[in-house]
Amino acid sequence: MTYIGDLWDDVARAVAFLSRIPMPQRHFVDHDGRLERVVRAFPFAGMLIALPAAVLAATLMALHASSLFTAFLMIAVQALVTGALHEDGLGDTADGFGGGRDRESALEIMKDSRVGTYGALALILSVGLRVSALASFLPLLGPIDAGLALLAVSALTRGAMVWHWSRLPAARRDGVAASAGTPDPRATSTALGSAVLFSLLLFYASGVPTIAVLLALAAFALTVKAFGKIASRKLGGHTGDTIGATQQLTEIAILGALALAI
Repeated sequence: MTYIGDLWDDVARAVAFLSRIPMPQRHFVDHDGRLERVVRAFPFAGMLIALPAAVLAATLMALHASSLFTAFLMIAVQALVTGALHEDGLGDTADGFGGGRDRESALEIMKDSRVGTYGALALILSVGLRVSALASFLPLLGPIDAGLALLAVSALTRGAMVWHWSRLPAARRDGVAASAGTPDPRATSTALGSAVLFSLLLFYASGVPTIAVLLALAAFALTVKAFGKIASRKLGGHTGDTIGATQQLTEIAILGALALAI
């Protein structure tokens, strides 16, 4: 029972960290704010965070709403639930990587709350690519199946955040990611294992073709590794922004893979 209680506390802390969903204060008693172990719950927390959008998708599809309209609302609901946290990371990362002449200037740009040309373009492409991918394969799945597939994608993308976080050192000492600590190796393994397991079960339950599942998993792995190399070359490590950008990039890649294969 103690283990279950500790795990549920970590789920609540992960949901609070990754979204704007208020969680009971009892889950944060004696917690120092560090996330070394909490990251093990990221995939499950991701599914909880995506649940409102998944329910909305299933409802709208059951009512035979336009797939494009449904896809836009799904993305909008997810952004509202997370407070556009991951989109903010993508925009800041794009501005830093695109406008920074060197590591120091890139990190300075990423600290600026203003959105530049690279960030704006990245956000437009992120929303457009995700909406178009969803709109292309949602009509090919049943209402419940579409919701389950979205939960699978959400579990994978939150696992991707932990993977990126654990692979690279912190690029700055005073950043959000640095203050949250380095993911514990066991917690990282749990996060990645559960992300893949949850996604496989949900994809299977939703009837997604095997080739589409394999392509989605390949897109997940390749995106995390490729972006990790870029972040290492540009910054020498990760930041809170690159962790958020990882979620967005893997979501684009996974949804794109599903759109190509379903």
